[in-house]
Amino acid sequence: MPITTTEHTVLAADEGLRLESGPGRDLVFKVTGDDTAGAFDYFTVEVAPKGGPPLHVHHKQDETIHVVSGHFKVKIGEETFELAEGGFAYLPSKIPHAFLNLTDEPGELTIVFTPGGGHRFFEELGPATRNGQPDRALVAAIFEKHNMSLLGPPLSAD
Repeated sequence: MPITTTEHTVLAADEGLRLESGPGRDLVFKVTGDDTAGAFDYFTVEVAPKGGPPLHVHHKQDETIHVVSGHFKVKIGEETFELAEGGFAYLPSKIPHAFLNLTDEPGELTIVFTPGGGHRFFEELGPATRNGQPDRALVAAIFEKHNMSLLGPPLSAD
């Protein structure tokens, strides 16, 4: 199936739609589902030292992660992996997952969601989590609104 966009996109390294997703997790969307007729989102995320999202599941979106810098622990279903720079993981929809930056330095990931539209989730999540002490019920409601479920806390290093 061909992927069409309404316009081509060319961006410098620091350009794109910048969104916040919790303390120390800034995302830069290079293209969103709005740009790709719903096909996919492509974005980078800076992950704080020892940071990462809580255990969750996407009910409709597949996710890929590619490690640009850092060393990450990745949980996919019941399995746990470690990924260094250049490492890659495919996280199919309906499989619980999470990742954790194992280092004391910020790490960076490139992430693709298919289908696209994930930027709308982060537009809502960022303001709800930026203070570092988010209301779990509010965060869970945002996940559910965007066809995801919050399942547990972030991963730990051990």
